[in-house]
Amino acid sequence: MSVRQTTADVVVVDYGLGNLRSVTRGLERAGADVTLSEDPAEFDAADGIVLPGVGAFSEGMDNAGPFREALVEQAEAGKPLFGICLGMQMLLTTSEEADHEGQGDAEGLDLIPGENVRFSRDQTVPHMGWNELDVTRDPPLVEGVDGEHAYFVHSYYAVPDDEAATVATTDYGTDFASIVANDAGNVFGTQFHPEKSGETGLRILRNYVDYCLDH
Repeated sequence: MSVRQTTADVVVVDYGLGNLRSVTRGLERAGADVTLSEDPAEFDAADGIVLPGVGAFSEGMDNAGPFREALVEQAEAGKPLFGICLGMQMLLTTSEEADHEGQGDAEGLDLIPGENVRFSRDQTVPHMGWNELDVTRDPPLVEGVDGEHAYFVHSYYAVPDDEAATVATTDYGTDFASIVANDAGNVFGTQFHPEKSGETGLRILRNYVDYCLDH
């Protein structure tokens, strides 16, 4: 009789841009054993991979270059991949931010086809503070968080090519995708910071850890 694994082994990708300490603490509180890694070879043994991120899209993709192939391979093989803030935007195909900052075309991971666009001039940027999550479909990641509030800091937001990739929206002058996921459900991202979002964020991190154990 086999014994069910009770702790998920999660790798947090250390590519030089991310709230690594707070993300690690949040995942540990959620019940994960966490490894900070600069080595894509460590992805194989992990139950899940977390891609955090703060800063500019093009810099993020440049820094994550050594991880690109391994991240795509792991995601396409079905391993749970969770992008946070910039990490979520990096799951998409491209971003207006690179052109806006004069950095040319920057290619994302293209695991969730789409583009990141800048909030309009009518809106104060960055969007900073607590806003409500309106869940539009219900993969395991968002169980128990519809109508709850999360903490955001961003100037760009994701516009997936397929509307079905939007899991939750948030109203900031316009309804934008605040949680996205691929068709298979193993690649997902939050525009907000779950590690800074109190009990709501902890619930999402626990949902993620449980998903890692079940897959």
